[in-house]
Amino acid sequence: MGQAAEDEGRRAVAGAAPAVAAAFEADAEIGQARDLARSFLMDAQAVHGLPVSERAMGMVLLVVSELVTNARKYAPGPCLLSLELGDGAVEVTVWDSDPGLPSVGAPDAGRIGQHGLEIVMAVCRSFAMHREPVGKRITAAVVLADDRAATRPAEVLAASMMSAPGASVWPRPPSPVAR
Repeated sequence: MGQAAEDEGRRAVAGAAPAVAAAFEADAEIGQARDLARSFLMDAQAVHGLPVSERAMGMVLLVVSELVTNARKYAPGPCLLSLELGDGAVEVTVWDSDPGLPSVGAPDAGRIGQHGLEIVMAVCRSFAMHREPVGKRITAAVVLADDRAATRPAEVLAASMMSAPGASVWPRPPSPVAR
């Protein structure tokens, strides 16, 4: 990903929510996607004065890493990553060229690997998958500010998910946050 592509993705539209987007080719490192997300959230704090908790930073980096890794692993060609701020959350969207929607297996503490989407779904406020005319788009929203009364740490969610055979972790009811 070149600097021109990164600058192109950062152009602001008057009145629009802060957003950034980038394409990642087959030889791109997943770390570049995480770096873009980290930089975007740091700008959200410094430039826009938005609260971004350490938990939110870590969860966004985890979600970006999992979704971009899946796109790179299972779909040919480039993938597109976009991040957009709005309604107290960052929306992470990844598009890839494979029209097949991923399946999330039932929680199974004995299974080695393939828990990424389960974890993403557990730590996000919302999660959606859509087929597109070419490929698919997966979108997950991560709340930016901590609300300890309404949000459990990701480690507790992941542990409870892995240890409760047959338990459904999605859809998760919305947290009761005063607006």
